[in-house]
Amino acid sequence: MKKALTTRPLAGLALTIAALTLTGCAATASSTGGPVAGSSPSTTPNATASTSAAPATDEASVSAVLTSAGLQGRSTAEVVAALEASTEDRTKGPAGSVRYDQLVLTSADHKVAMPIPAGQFYLSIAPYVTKTHDCYYHNLATCQGELAGKQVHVTIADAAGTSLVDRDVTLGANGFAGFWLPRDSRATLTVTYEGRTVTQAISTGKGDPTCLTTLKLV
Repeated sequence: MKKALTTRPLAGLALTIAALTLTGCAATASSTGGPVAGSSPSTTPNATASTSAAPATDEASVSAVLTSAGLQGRSTAEVVAALEASTEDRTKGPAGSVRYDQLVLTSADHKVAMPIPAGQFYLSIAPYVTKTHDCYYHNLATCQGELAGKQVHVTIADAAGTSLVDRDVTLGANGFAGFWLPRDSRATLTVTYEGRTVTQAISTGKGDPTCLTTLKLV
């Protein structure tokens, strides 16, 4: 599991969450969860999100957003880790939407994107027992899973059977655990928790979800 980073004060960054929640975690919990990776989602990304203005990628705009959030100078992976770990003002705190090849950050004044490291794909999972929610692109500010702080065992093996992950993982305060996986690949994910288990096929291609909330432990 990634090493948690110490987050800096996040006050002063008034963020626009609405655009991101169209494709991020839904506000209403469900018992069935969201789309299975590699399959047609139950809630596809809203057309409004895909037709809105493209995020800026220039250094000055990105730097302005990161500086406002106290994250200046950090890499994409470090920003993801910091926002994933932060529980400070989750409704107004830094909004980051993880996509196939970009981390999209939205503030009151800017919508910017940082590149996901080449060849990598960030998948955040929230296994559950009784309560879940629909999710497609992981929202680092609003997504909340059921088993916050619980320890689970996670294994991920690629299509050839090579082990990518095999370790105990403590779910974050948001109930999620994130993994950097090879991009454009297929794998099998298994989560075990207190005698319960779930196995699901996953894929990391363009258009696949970065947020997995369909992992019902039985």
